[in-house]
Amino acid sequence: MTKAPAAVDGLSYEQSLIELEAILNTLENENRDLEATMALYERGRALIKRCQELLEKAELRVKVLGEEGQTIDMEENS
Repeated sequence: MTKAPAAVDGLSYEQSLIELEAILNTLENENRDLEATMALYERGRALIKRCQELLEKAELRVKVLGEEGQTIDMEENS
């Protein structure tokens, strides 16, 4: 039995990137039926979105650190 993939929102940036690279390799090098290809494509899109979200959060933290010299809880100031 094939293990179900982990929820994308629980993956770290590194985990997401590794899985995305594996999906790209599979799509480029293996013949799959349309349904399997679409499932991989959809998973890849979700992983890209996850990576973008994590990068945006990191960018915001760096910006706040640069402006304030320390981190602040962004949720409290929203």
